Amino acid sequence: MMDVLTKTAPADAAGLGEAARILQAGGLVAFPTETVYGLGADATNGQAVAAIFAAKGRPLFNPLIVHVEGLEQARRHVEFSPRAQALAEKFWPGPLTLVLPRRKDTPLSLLVSAGLDTVAMRAPSHPAAQALLKAVGRPVAGPSANISGQVTATTASHVADSLGGKVDFILDAGSATLGIESTVIGFDGDRPLLLRPGAVPREEIEDLIGPLGRPGSLIQSPGMMASHYAPRAALRLNAGEIESGEVLLGFGDAVGAKLNLSPGGDLREAAANLFAMLRALDKTATSIAVSPIPDTGIGEAINDRLRRAAAPR
Repeated sequence: MMDVLTKTAPADAAGLGEAARILQAGGLVAFPTETVYGLGADATNGQAVAAIFAAKGRPLFNPLIVHVEGLEQARRHVEFSPRAQALAEKFWPGPLTLVLPRRKDTPLSLLVSAGLDTVAMRAPSHPAAQALLKAVGRPVAGPSANISGQVTATTASHVADSLGGKVDFILDAGSATLGIESTVIGFDGDRPLLLRPGAVPREEIEDLIGPLGRPGSLIQSPGMMASHYAPRAALRLNAGEIESGEVLLGFGDAVGAKLNLSPGGDLREAAANLFAMLRALDKTATSIAVSPIPDTGIGEAINDRLRRAAAPR
């Protein structure tokens, strides 16, 4: 039964039906994906999309990811190059976002593009997200379900803690399995660019379409702002030992860690635990030291999030 106070319900048939009705009526619904929890709105409804920016305190120049069921639905809204299609066919549904040219006839709100002529789009693989998209019958804009710039939400309780009464409904399907956001790929002509490292490692993408270039300074996708994913506590990275007043977020065989992202040194386990453990330490600590994380595979995405979390605010 739905908790009226938190407006949270499990992702069963009743919960999914209620979530779909709220989205169709222009409301905001936090929903689970395999990466993190998203704050969803009907992507074709400008007022609903504007409510996302208001709820998150998100700058209007920061684009939103639009969620679709798959390639067929995406084609109604964006143009696919051969390389983009190859990526979608291999990695969708899954944790890969493609930034592609808007079709002129798309009904998507211009706000999702933040003034650009492109749309960031992905097809999530989480069963609840797919069921919700089918029930809604239209694309759903869905940035991470937390206050802009703060630590990303990977559980329904994180959403409630961060957004409180700013969201109409929270669909609860437990912890996000990957725990880190999607990889974002854009294009400069036909040249692919890594706009944001994420849950699909760079190496897997480059094996399919060749080397990935670096983006320019223009914010072309979510997750490109210098300060992002930030806890309230100060963050010190690549810490070999703990300094006075710090608690240690460890990795591998780190000694004295208050919490350890992966005692066995597994980068996927570390990614899944990253935001939840940052949130847990942030409740009591004023300064957090983080053990070195290998910058290979999904470790590139973990280090990207940590650098942005530690950036001056």
